[in-house]
Amino acid sequence: MKVVQFTIPVTIENSIHFQEDELPHFYEHLHRHVETQITWVVKGEGTLIAGNYIQRFQSGDFFIIGANQPHFFKSDPSYFEGSDKCIHTLNIYFDPKGFLARMLSFPELRGIKNFIEQSEYGMKASEQDKAVLTELVLKTKNTSTGFRLASFIELLQVMANIKNWEYLSTESFEQAISELEGLRMNDIYQYTMANYTENITLEQIAAVVYLTPQSFCRYFKKHTSKTYIVFLNEVRINEACKRFMQKDFASIATVAYQSGFNNVVTFNRVFKSVMGKAPREFIKAYHDQN
Repeated sequence: MKVVQFTIPVTIENSIHFQEDELPHFYEHLHRHVETQITWVVKGEGTLIAGNYIQRFQSGDFFIIGANQPHFFKSDPSYFEGSDKCIHTLNIYFDPKGFLARMLSFPELRGIKNFIEQSEYGMKASEQDKAVLTELVLKTKNTSTGFRLASFIELLQVMANIKNWEYLSTESFEQAISELEGLRMNDIYQYTMANYTENITLEQIAAVVYLTPQSFCRYFKKHTSKTYIVFLNEVRINEACKRFMQKDFASIATVAYQSGFNNVVTFNRVFKSVMGKAPREFIKAYHDQN
């Protein structure tokens, strides 16, 4: 699969395309493709941006990335620091408007067709559903070519029957962003994720993409349905969550400052707004489950 800056064209000779990646880190630039992408993160940790969604991911997570949905899996900094860490994913790509479109018009597959249409927002599987889904992905991967399509339809039907998917984005991106705009959004994301611990002003981030602060605010809100400050805080809270999950902290106050917040009161308020729990509640709930 040849990678260019924003669009990834996947050459599919069959109805579905499997790709297994074992690399030092994920491809770190915003990109999209016309294919729907099913990704099982066998091994790896970092932050996923998909549309206007931003959350941490970890080994075992199972995602659907919608067709044409701008996204990237950003590996944690530790993957770039000369360590021997690596990522491992199993991916399935298929064009819902390509070879499969005629088959999905069959009445018996109406449920699958509806599910694929809903998946354009991106989805994440729950903990309880990941086991059966990953088993079916392996079954499809290991099935001979003649029977692979049947196994894939079984996987789609099981996914369509699941009711508790978490939607990633709040809007579809079918035609929402051009190639040039994608490169510009990538620059915004990369600068933010490299400098979130600093006091990033609107003047600074606007200058990255050669806009005035006022124009930048309108531009960012148009393409993400959120303000830049909200996005920046989400990046910072994701870093805080990583430290809490890995028990890599001396105190909540220390994590607040290391994540880019100037005071603990603001950190606690923003953390609860983003995560739905106060920091202490999040720490207890996560470690009680793991």
